[in-house]
Amino acid sequence: QVLLVESGGGLVQAGGSLRLSCTVSGRTFSNYGMGWFRQTPGKEREFVAAINVSGGSTVYTVSVKGRFTISRDNAKNTVYLQMNSLTPEDTATYYCAASLYFRQSGYRAADMAYWGKGTLVTVSS
Repeated sequence: QVLLVESGGGLVQAGGSLRLSCTVSGRTFSNYGMGWFRQTPGKEREFVAAINVSGGSTVYTVSVKGRFTISRDNAKNTVYLQMNSLTPEDTATYYCAASLYFRQSGYRAADMAYWGKGTLVTVSS
């Protein structure tokens, strides 16, 4: 069983920054591609960013490119999402997820084998 636990969400003003963390336990973290998704009520879960097992390849959805940075520390079994220049449109529950492969075009929800429970990010205007 793989356990993913997100942290770092909260309330921030527009233009501010947050860093989300996701710590993975239960299996070898460095075997998994990692992704961040987000979801708002009534909408489908949306891909945000992904990183391959080595950290050498990343991909972002267009709306966050240049503002968000995904990274990973395989020694700490943790993946991060640095979010800068936040806008109210970034308000969502953010989910960390693990996949047995990396998709250079970005993940679909069906690609992910394991999910965290999410952390809420609220950006006020």
